[in-house]
Amino acid sequence: MTEPRRVAKERMAPEREITLGTLSDVLGYHIAQAAVTTVDMFERHVGERFNLRKVEFSILMLLLANGPLSPKRLGQVLALSAPNLTLLLDRLQARELLRRERNLADRRSQNIVLTDAGLVLSREAAQAAGPMERELDGRLSAAERAMLFELLRKVAGGR
Repeated sequence: MTEPRRVAKERMAPEREITLGTLSDVLGYHIAQAAVTTVDMFERHVGERFNLRKVEFSILMLLLANGPLSPKRLGQVLALSAPNLTLLLDRLQARELLRRERNLADRRSQNIVLTDAGLVLSREAAQAAGPMERELDGRLSAAERAMLFELLRKVAGGR
């Protein structure tokens, strides 16, 4: 058989299953694979609809759940450096979703506060996250989901 025909025949041969090898035991690989699915769902349900990045959504959800927070606390919870957090807060402030206010208890510091528009968008984005999460419900039982959350918190260092 000539070389071009052999190559063409190999391309047409049924594909064999790929073995993961070492990747079978690499936690980061499995987390990354799960992230592909969940990031796609986030983009379809929340990201595209509200023009939000995952971390921006997280900031808004934290402010919605807790009220005003200092940038330091937000950075700690999200494991963000001060410069990165500042860029994100600036972007959300430019969209008039949040504002910086002086902390009345300590006038040297600021709190991050949702604006009225930010409150509306945050509530709508939180509602949009419901169907996203329900898409995953068929893949995990309630107990498996709770266990996965607990295990991921441990992997993340207890956050």
